Amino acid sequence: MAYDWNFSIVLHYLPKILEGGVKTLALAGSSIAIAAPVGVLLGIVRHQRVPFLRVLAVIYIDFFRTSVALVLICWCYYALPVLIGVNLSTFTAVTIAISLQSSAYMAELTRAGLQSISVGQWEAGRALGMPGRTRLRYIILPQAVRRMIPVFFLLIIEIAKTTTLAGVVTYPEIVYEAYRVATEIYRPIETFTIVGAVCFIFLFTASRIALYLERRFAVVER
Repeated sequence: MAYDWNFSIVLHYLPKILEGGVKTLALAGSSIAIAAPVGVLLGIVRHQRVPFLRVLAVIYIDFFRTSVALVLICWCYYALPVLIGVNLSTFTAVTIAISLQSSAYMAELTRAGLQSISVGQWEAGRALGMPGRTRLRYIILPQAVRRMIPVFFLLIIEIAKTTTLAGVVTYPEIVYEAYRVATEIYRPIETFTIVGAVCFIFLFTASRIALYLERRFAVVER
């Protein structure tokens, strides 16, 4: 028996679905804003082999990089408020969970970017009498960031996809709103087809930007 497709009913709820999309972007943006600086700092600490701090950075990175995002979200939503004695909103709890894991990935990206710079660049700065921090700030980091930008955009895409897990703690992101609409109008196929199209447009655009930046900032070794 052929399925009777009917998108008109779902389109009536499209503003609600798009509202969930906006909240998804807000969650992804806040997570990136926290994860990026924390991850860069951790990556520098690990690469520079700062005594004691490097060990803590390695433990942090390995733990959160191998953690399950869904478990982290549930833990930060249910357990973290109990441990710290502070009530957290759903948005805050999920942001913390995603930021913790994303910063670990960002740290590894930063470390890889720093390691990609040849030793000669460090030695050139040393020959000019520059201290280690000065060399890192003005010579090494600018070159490393250029190589990191394309992969950073791919990390943003992964963070955006991870935010769709926030519905497990009733955060009204786009998939959660789609589920609510589907259960209300009994049209799950049409509803999630539209949601899939919306997500594809956003993620495909982001991936094209990442590809462009990869070509734009490609480093040709001589």
